[in-house]
Amino acid sequence: MLAWRHDFAYQGPRGECRVPRSFIFVIGLIAHTEKTEAAEQVRAMISALEEKNVRFLLEKSTAELVGALSDLDERALARQCDLLVVMGGDGTILRVVHKIGEDIKPIFGINIGSLGFLTCAAATEIPRAVESITRQDYILSQRSLLLTELISSGGKIRRMFGLNDVVISRGERSQLVKLRVKIDGAELTDYNADGLIIATPTGSTAYSLSAGGPILMPESGGFVITPICPHVLTNRSTVVSDRSVITSELIVAEHSVFVTVDGQGNHAMHLGDTLRISQSDRTLPLVMLPEKLFPEVLRQKLKWSGSNV
Repeated sequence: MLAWRHDFAYQGPRGECRVPRSFIFVIGLIAHTEKTEAAEQVRAMISALEEKNVRFLLEKSTAELVGALSDLDERALARQCDLLVVMGGDGTILRVVHKIGEDIKPIFGINIGSLGFLTCAAATEIPRAVESITRQDYILSQRSLLLTELISSGGKIRRMFGLNDVVISRGERSQLVKLRVKIDGAELTDYNADGLIIATPTGSTAYSLSAGGPILMPESGGFVITPICPHVLTNRSTVVSDRSVITSELIVAEHSVFVTVDGQGNHAMHLGDTLRISQSDRTLPLVMLPEKLFPEVLRQKLKWSGSNV
């Protein structure tokens, strides 16, 4: 059985953190079970873990996929594990982050999806991934989490956490919405647009990038405010400090609009409602391999080739 007998240290945005490893290390395995190749890749991961004598537990739908038994959902699994191996794409990791809630554990992403900015290894690299786990040959990148509070005009508050972004959108209706945005209480502007994206550095390569926003390095700090198809062409993305509190009030809309956090759920936002976004006091430790740090991932995923055409 795999055990660590010394402390493991990593450097995060709040300084060095030391994690004791003088215990049996347990891995939780979660897969996107609807991927056609998921069963094959889960079996390959199980085989590699067993070969290295690593103790692991399976999430219940992942277990069913390979004919095993488990009654653990994502949150229960996280409570019993030291590291979560998530097999899928970025969407799978975002879903897992929402499912585990406050039971945050380091996430090691294996890409059996498409783009994969949050994953650190491909399905063909499973042996290398397991080797990196057993040798502690990885880096924990501390990713900021958003705390989103949807405040109704009557004062009711709905709290949500996100890794990527919060999006205010008009839904399927063909209408502009008007959102009054303030930074730390100071008015920024009124956006007339199809919607608005507030993204973390991690989320800056997602919807915000597609809408014309900038790319931020994962641990750089800050939020990106990006309007979606703004009516005024001078309304561009704005980068603000991650210590700031951003508020967005719906002041004009023919119908309700919708708030989504990391693409999870649709929460109605009505006239007079306010969205308040700030940085959570928690971070998500995301595993990165030394040979696949963010600049390398960015270059590969966006197919950058310098001046070559």
